[in-house]
Order: sequence, then C-alpha cells, then structure tokens
Amino acid sequence: MGMTRFMMWMLPGIAAAIMVADVRGQATTAGQTPAYPAKPIRMITTPVGGGVDFAARLIAQGIAGNLGQQVVVDNQSTQTYVEVALRAAPDGHTLLLAGGGPITRPLLYKTTYDMVRDFSPVTLAVISPVYLVVHPSVPATSVKGLIALAKARPGELNFSSPGTGSTNHLAAELFKSMAGISMVHIPYKGGGPAFNDLIAGHVQLMFATASEATAHLKTGRLRALAVGSAQPSALAPELPTVSASGLPGFVAASNVGAYVPAKTPAAIISLLNQEMVRYLRTAEAKDKFAKAGIETVASTPDELGAAIKAEIARLGRVIKDIGLRAD
Repeated sequence: MGMTRFMMWMLPGIAAAIMVADVRGQATTAGQTPAYPAKPIRMITTPVGGGVDFAARLIAQGIAGNLGQQVVVDNQSTQTYVEVALRAAPDGHTLLLAGGGPITRPLLYKTTYDMVRDFSPVTLAVISPVYLVVHPSVPATSVKGLIALAKARPGELNFSSPGTGSTNHLAAELFKSMAGISMVHIPYKGGGPAFNDLIAGHVQLMFATASEATAHLKTGRLRALAVGSAQPSALAPELPTVSASGLPGFVAASNVGAYVPAKTPAAIISLLNQEMVRYLRTAEAKDKFAKAGIETVASTPDELGAAIKAEIARLGRVIKDIGLRAD
C-alpha cells in the first residue's frame, strides 16, 4: 500500500490536510490530481443589488489572493442561476452562492435540481435576520397595528419579494397564515426590483433581510416594525421580534451558503472551505458584513448540509400547511 493511501486510511485528518496541499501545488503521487485552481473561479449568484450578491463580492475578493486565481462573480437571473451552476463541471472552478430560494423552490415547483442530491455544501457563509418593513405611508407602527390594518382592508395590501419560494416570500406567507389576514404577493426578479417598488410605494410591505433593508432604514425610505428571528437581533436590538409582537413561534431568517456541483473532489471542497472560513473569521470581514446587516457564520460542509435538510423539513411543513404548492 502506498504511503499516501496508508495515511489516508490510518489518519483521516492528516490525509485531508495532505490532499489540500496536493491540490494547491504539484500532482499527487497516487492519483496524479492536477493542481487547483488552474484557472479563474466563477462564483454564480443572484442578480446585482441583493444581499446574496453583496456577500458574493466580498467573499470573492477575500479568497482570491490565497487561491492565486481571480474569483469572478457571475450574476444570473433568480430563475436560472442554480441551473447554470448545475451544468458546470465538478472541478471546483464553479461555485454557487445562494440564499434560501434554491432550497425551497423544489418544494413549490418541479425543478431540474435538488440541492441535497446535485450539490455538495462548502460552508454556511453568512446569515441575515429578516425584518418586517413597510413604506412610510403605511399607517401602522407595530405588528399588531399592521395586522389590524390588513384585517380592515382585506386584499388591499401588497407585499413584494425577490421571487416565489424565496425566504422573503415564505416569511410573508407564514405571517399571513398565522395572523389570519389577506395580502397580495407581488413577486419580482431579484431583490433590487422588489425594493425599488417598495421604496416607490407601489407595494406596501416586505419581509426583507437586514442586509437588504439596512441602508433604506437609515435614510427613512422604509420603516421596520419587527425582526423575524426567535430572539432580538444584535444588529437592531431596538426592534421587537414578530413572535413577541403577537405571533408566538414565528421565525424567519436568511442563510447564504456556498456550494459546488456534486462529485467535486473532497480535497477541493476542503480547500474552498478552508479559504472561505479563514476570510469570514477575519475582523475585516466581520466588520464589513455587520455594517451591511449580515452576521458571519463560516461553518463546516457537514454543518451546512445538516442546515439544508432541517430547512427543507421546516419550510416543507409551512408550505404544506399554507397549501402553497404551485404544481
């Protein structure tokens, strides 16, 4: 048995470190694995302007130097970006950075992909609390006030989202169901357009991630009523939770994870995880993300995998209870 294989069998932790070293430089003795990365890495993500795009740009800049190659952010439409990543070769030169939409969309529609089957997790990179925000013209200053308004004007209030099945959309649907109110969903192709119409007053409210809403809250173009997390957020400690504001048990948050196509070599996944975690744990990264309303997580691949499965189970129940399945 060759030394590399012997060490992989006897000492998995040491073997993983050797594999990471191998892909960075010369070929391995046993497998003759080519050096990685051999060309620029493409990070596929959502349209320009949303919180996921913001995270992608910071992470791409943060890992490029150590990897020795450019990491190019490739913005695709909300409806197709996962499929674009799905078609990529599993060689580590294509990354997918995604929020909750791709996890929940297969629960709503027939899709060409399954996040558990077709992608390998790299890291749960960041998380952003979800705020309930309204246009300043809305005559409600609390969750209870908004519910009362919606009950007085059934079907007259519109809420925007980056698309059907997004975290924002499902948070609003859960809110509607728990509050017993009727509101109209207006889906958009990405967070940017959804916010533009909310700021313009064409829709009245939105469940928005803190990363998307923070700048607009500071300027007064939007007003936050509550946060969707189970506990008050350190990013906005003055905001009450939706749960404590009359809807006990309400929880909504936005997770952003990094993935590669299934069958990508484990050594490459380990290296990508190592570099992303290294960057996300720096004081510089934490400060930049916090200013944008985002908290860094930097998990292991297994932790992201477990989080995906838990989210599918939780939101699957929500979708079933609401009767939201679209096909």
